[in-house]
Amino acid sequence: MATHKEQHKKSICFFNDREVRAVWDDYDNKWWFSVLDIIAAINEQDDYQKTRNYWKYLKTKLKKEKNELVSGTNRFKLQAPDGKLRLTDMLDGEGVVLLAKAIPNIKARAFLDWFTYSDNTIDGQSKKKAYQLFESGLLKTAEPGSVKCLQQIHAYLFGGLYDFAGQIRTKNISKGGFTFANCMHFPATLQTIERMLETTFDEIINTSK
Repeated sequence: MATHKEQHKKSICFFNDREVRAVWDDYDNKWWFSVLDIIAAINEQDDYQKTRNYWKYLKTKLKKEKNELVSGTNRFKLQAPDGKLRLTDMLDGEGVVLLAKAIPNIKARAFLDWFTYSDNTIDGQSKKKAYQLFESGLLKTAEPGSVKCLQQIHAYLFGGLYDFAGQIRTKNISKGGFTFANCMHFPATLQTIERMLETTFDEIINTSK
């Protein structure tokens, strides 16, 4: 399992308004989500111990089947219901999809439909991820006007859709005849963003009008 130098812990509203502990990984520029919280959200389970037992059973079953899901987990210290920091299994976005597929019930299918969406185009998926991001509460804990904030948003919207999701792009790209911002200008532009005086999303929006 990989280890990373710096992580930022969040607690967000997720599927059916269930709380899911999440960690932003500065090393790989992506989100990691608590396996136990995802399972609790899918099964609508409030009993922490029952959720732990379910994951223990499922993990053992998947290992016997040589399912790659278990090897894809990472472990971070998160605050448990008893207030203590405990190592807990975490999955990235792709792992969350595999986890939902491994849970054999109707609720898991409903979760999977919510998480992956019915529109398989990049525009459709990123648009619906934007709604999810807004509803999740993650933006309330982000640091407006920073490059890291932009990376977090980009990783959430385009994770699994583009290889460079959450990364500072080093190549020029275009779509439908439209050329996106030239990457050679990014260093200066990103420095300007970091120097912005605006400290809230409302201030940034008002300034750009």
